[in-house]
Amino acid sequence: MKVQDHSRALILALVLLSALAIAASCLIGVTPLPLGRLMATLVGLGDPQAELIVWDIRLPRALAAFMVGMALAGSGAALQGLLRNPLAEPGVLGVSAMASLFATITIYWGFVQLLPWMLPLASIAGALLATGLLALIASRVQSVVTLVLVGVGISSLAGAFMSLLLNLAPNPFTLSDMMNWMMGSVANRSLEDLVLASPFFVAGVMAIGLAAPGLRALTLGEEAASAVGLDVGRSRIWVVLGTGLLTGAAVSVAGAVGFVGIIAPHLVRPLVGYDPTRTLVPAALLGGLVLVVADLIARLAPTGQELKLGVVAALIGAPIFIWIAVRRRMLEVDQ
Repeated sequence: MKVQDHSRALILALVLLSALAIAASCLIGVTPLPLGRLMATLVGLGDPQAELIVWDIRLPRALAAFMVGMALAGSGAALQGLLRNPLAEPGVLGVSAMASLFATITIYWGFVQLLPWMLPLASIAGALLATGLLALIASRVQSVVTLVLVGVGISSLAGAFMSLLLNLAPNPFTLSDMMNWMMGSVANRSLEDLVLASPFFVAGVMAIGLAAPGLRALTLGEEAASAVGLDVGRSRIWVVLGTGLLTGAAVSVAGAVGFVGIIAPHLVRPLVGYDPTRTLVPAALLGGLVLVVADLIARLAPTGQELKLGVVAALIGAPIFIWIAVRRRMLEVDQ
């Protein structure tokens, strides 16, 4: 089978699995819904209780998890293609942390109460700031270790300021809201929240789409890519803009959720011939699928208090991230 056909089959399989996962998220819960009752509700023929459960609680939550997973995994795949580093990811490089910091600032000062657009705009501004700084450093420093260290520094600095805001929180309600953003959650999200963030998702996807063809040429290195006619600077701008928009929008919906942006592209890449351009769509779909399943686990876990999505994602993703890093190091030693 050709790589192109393999990629299409992979995308189709991921679309079907994602639809099944979203359906399962709507069916399963404290109040289980039979499939027939769910289908009747989706076409407007359900009873009031089922409509409340599906349209106001479960479906918006599942769609939020899917959109956030797609945004983070797509951003991770684009960053890895731009920086030619399989360890690049919004969470690892501090992009999510900076977006979360700007979001918590709007919550701390009450700006989000004045204008609903303030939260996504602040999140995107923080993500763009971190992504732009990383792209600037990557264009001048070829060391992967230096780039990762800068990302750790950005994440630590953002974490320090968030801890300061938590320490100075004026009341328990503000403290609770900020903690939710720091830990990551899609609980109590509504379709209106998704509509509010959707323009930024769409704009981010368009920006990444404009940069996608150039990612394949960048595997040859920036000088070789320039020699074959690629405008490297323009590609970098589109990736930075798209990553900032997608990560900021994801943080505005779910807060800080880590690791999905690194594990999804890594798992997909061998299946598409290690082509960074072909990695984007299946990686995004896999990221969405992973977060829908993670949120389902968070909802159904037999704990006294519901687990946060960011906690479950970290429990799944951190061991895989360690394995990726160790395996990469072993391959470098062997070479």
